[in-house]
Amino acid sequence: MNADAFRFLRAYMESPGKIAAVAPSSPYLAQIIAREIEPDDGPVIELGPGTGAFTRELLKRGVAPEHLVLVESSPQFARILRRRYPRVRVLPMDAARLRTTSLFGGTVAGATISGLPLLSMPAGKILSILAGAFQNLGPCGAFIQFTYGFTCPVPRRVLDRLDLVSARTGFTMANMPPASVYRITRRQVHSP
Repeated sequence: MNADAFRFLRAYMESPGKIAAVAPSSPYLAQIIAREIEPDDGPVIELGPGTGAFTRELLKRGVAPEHLVLVESSPQFARILRRRYPRVRVLPMDAARLRTTSLFGGTVAGATISGLPLLSMPAGKILSILAGAFQNLGPCGAFIQFTYGFTCPVPRRVLDRLDLVSARTGFTMANMPPASVYRITRRQVHSP
């Protein structure tokens, strides 16, 4: 077992509600997530980056370190991220507080990548996270979320309340457990 896998397992055992995975996301899932991002789309917010599997792929894809903000509530994972990605801004906070934080000094982000365990969260917290994320996203910005579940992990009532739609954009069996990826956008982006 590598060091990151051990860290995840330990964090999961300490707080199964906060850490939904027993291992870091696979490189295959990270590639599916990163292909949703174009470096010229604007800054990127990453929620729940853990040890940085998606961060690494986003940087490989060409997202500039100064255009990436990592929001991580685990102090242990936040320290690891700061050490691994010294040019990337790491905010040690709960993603439900996004509405109260200026992430890019007035510039809107092009996308939010989420590794948060939405399936284990109450709908009110998911609503706060998505409302804060979309407050920081431009009009065509997308919220990219992966899940181990069979459907979008954002409850329909939350999507409807925020006027959002979701579409499944990827799936991989090469992750433990297998995972699907959803792209969530404002409804009017899809209007004819």
